[in-house]
Amino acid sequence: MEINDNEITRKGLMFVLSSPSGAGKTSLSRKLLELDKELFLSISYTTRPPRPGEIDGEDYFFVNNDDFAFMQEQNEFLEYAKVFDYYYGTPKKPVKKILDKGRDILFDIDWQGTQQLMNNSKDHLVKVFVLPPSIKELERRLKERKQDEDEIIQKRMSRASDEMSHYAEYDYILVNDDFDKTVKEIISILNAERLKNHRQIKTQKIVKNLRGSL
Repeated sequence: MEINDNEITRKGLMFVLSSPSGAGKTSLSRKLLELDKELFLSISYTTRPPRPGEIDGEDYFFVNNDDFAFMQEQNEFLEYAKVFDYYYGTPKKPVKKILDKGRDILFDIDWQGTQQLMNNSKDHLVKVFVLPPSIKELERRLKERKQDEDEIIQKRMSRASDEMSHYAEYDYILVNDDFDKTVKEIISILNAERLKNHRQIKTQKIVKNLRGSL
């Protein structure tokens, strides 16, 4: 991960995408990273085994329970949560590095992790929750991706209702019924949040210079 040392003009933001499993947040995240080179992915640590095609250090850092527990004890995580018997955690240092450069970092995390970020880093945070168009479609997507056994799919379906009940804690709610449209909506949110006054570092100086020229 390389970040140019250009002059910092604004504060970086933490851009969270959450959704029930199967609603599309991972596919949306990958597309955003492809289209926006100012956005960097927060790579989580997890104790779950890799799925087919996943690469250690790119999709997740795969560790055992003891290593995860040690990192927890050392307070190395910005947030962590247990999901379906496995732990997931966001390391602090890479996030700080990106924010300090005035760049943005994308989080593909659930509502539990988002709540912890709200407690720890509220000023940097922008939260988007992605809903499926229907429960029937959610189940179809989970089965189609062929990553889980039927028992796990049913657990994910049962958990979806609880996950969706947290929608009110998010800044933006999107229904992913059209992938390309949803990508465009997320990009619009991201661009608008980048332009907000409280994130513009040089605004005060620019206004002072303009007024001094009158």
